[in-house]
Amino acid sequence: MKVEKRSNCGRLSLSDKGKEVYLKGWVDALRDHGEVLFIHLRDRSGIVQVIFNPEDTPAKTYKYARSLRSEFCISVRGFVKKRNRGTENPNIKTGTIEVVASDLEILSSSKPLPFPISEKAMVAGATVGGIFSVAEDTRLQYRYLDLRRPTMQNNLVMRHRIIKCVRDYLDEHDFVEVETPMLTKSTPEGARDYLVPSRVHPRRFYALPQSPQLFKQLLMVSGIERYFQIARCFRDEDLRPNRQPEFTQLDLEASFIAEEDIYDLMEELVVRMFAVGGITVTRPFPRMTWNEAMDSTGTDRPDTRFGLHFIDATDIFKDTTYGIFSRIVEKGGFIKGINVKGQSDRLSKNVLQNEYAGKIVPSFGAKGMTWMRATGGTLESNIVQFFSEEEKMNIRKRFDADEGDIIIMIADRSYRVVSSVLAQLRGHLAQRLDLIPKNGVCPLWITEFPLFTMTGRRITSNHHPFTAPERPDFDPSDREELLALKSRAYDLVVNGEELGGGSIRIHDRALQEKIFQALGLRDSEVKKKFGFFLKALEYGAPPHGGIALGMDRVISMILGTESIREVMAFPKNRKAGCPLSEAPSSVARRQLSDLGLLDLDSGKWVDGKKIITG
Repeated sequence: MKVEKRSNCGRLSLSDKGKEVYLKGWVDALRDHGEVLFIHLRDRSGIVQVIFNPEDTPAKTYKYARSLRSEFCISVRGFVKKRNRGTENPNIKTGTIEVVASDLEILSSSKPLPFPISEKAMVAGATVGGIFSVAEDTRLQYRYLDLRRPTMQNNLVMRHRIIKCVRDYLDEHDFVEVETPMLTKSTPEGARDYLVPSRVHPRRFYALPQSPQLFKQLLMVSGIERYFQIARCFRDEDLRPNRQPEFTQLDLEASFIAEEDIYDLMEELVVRMFAVGGITVTRPFPRMTWNEAMDSTGTDRPDTRFGLHFIDATDIFKDTTYGIFSRIVEKGGFIKGINVKGQSDRLSKNVLQNEYAGKIVPSFGAKGMTWMRATGGTLESNIVQFFSEEEKMNIRKRFDADEGDIIIMIADRSYRVVSSVLAQLRGHLAQRLDLIPKNGVCPLWITEFPLFTMTGRRITSNHHPFTAPERPDFDPSDREELLALKSRAYDLVVNGEELGGGSIRIHDRALQEKIFQALGLRDSEVKKKFGFFLKALEYGAPPHGGIALGMDRVISMILGTESIREVMAFPKNRKAGCPLSEAPSSVARRQLSDLGLLDLDSGKWVDGKKIITG
């Protein structure tokens, strides 16, 4: 069949009535009405109905059309016609027209499908089966079919437009896109590296980048001043539901800037990205220090779409006669709680005592829970009789308790236990009571993170060792002082999810060496891992800072998908495997031999140590 100029299925309209059109695409669905055959023809632009009937379609073409099945790839020639009144289909954009076929070519046939692809009903009022009853691994195994679905195609198109928005915006602000190496040096200070053996350099390994951190800082030393990259990154981390071993991040760095410059730059970018998805985000973004976030929500990525902030009540019970609280306060413990405003009717005594105090809160890690109901100008609970009138008055005042409020308190000797349990309880109650706005977008900057943290008995970097401290005059051997140091780091949190983070960097070699010293790294170790970077800091390195945004997370949030896998073309599954290509897979012994790794077959690795067998 000769095709002169192809039309797009989803862009036809009543203005094309009477025109001859040439269409190419896939059979989305079929409906046989005896003599008349109806099909939905789908291409990337959308769907249009095509009809084959004995009156208008040549006999040979009509007979040929009878062999069509779902997902056959075809080419059709025909004339656009307005649908008869009452036959319009509101399920599709082109529902007021149809194409009467005059010629047909089957470009490629299709086997029976492993799952349905069509998402549009052929007639008004009809329903289409959902894809989410299909096992995700099956969808990933046949990802080339899954990606034919309009929803998935729209996700990828929107991903393209959001990333284009990023590129256009940063170009307006004089940033230059620069690609950094994918084969880098292993510096295992954070997550585990993916290692790549070198054939040319036997027993030597490259690492796939966890981020372009050192290279983007070297670009600042190089005088690029403003760099960005849509970077592919790799982390061999323990699996989580919404994490991928390879992911995409917006990585940027700029010279001669401070925190306020980063906040201003990124806030406008976030506003523009969400606007691509039709979502309005207002500026300026509120800010909260790390200490404030932990004290009020128990997490450094708080969801600010709802309240339920923690309230410290420890001092109220310093002289209490209530035994449990008294013993905890005497031993230096903590009592904190939340006020569940106006939810008394939805949280019965049975729910509070038997569900939350008896089951839910202990599963979160606490020994118990105290609750009180504000009613009739006083407090009611199964233990309220143990508190004095002054204590009850102070509780109502501290928690700003009004009629119908529920006060819930957790008491424990451990501050970590109190914060962790309340944080889980806060989220659980918000979900149960529908306190989270469905379409709200609440961004937040978290600032003043601790520079260091304890991992076991070791001092480690809270972010990474290139983050600038709040001040340079600290003693790298004073553990107590190190743990009290704040950093010039910042995270962008939206709706309780960390979308990105960054910091002002260290640009002075002496200070960078001081940080390595605080981390307990030997000089030989520092030279081996970071010698090339420290050398660069000796050649007029400018003050600089940057940030990275997880683009898969950002796009998933903008599009409202349940998982980041829904906005990635070929993601790994929850076990970090690829059902489509069956990666990772074993390799031939010849390949191992070429890489000098054949002897690894003669033993096994246990807890990082090689055990020789046989």
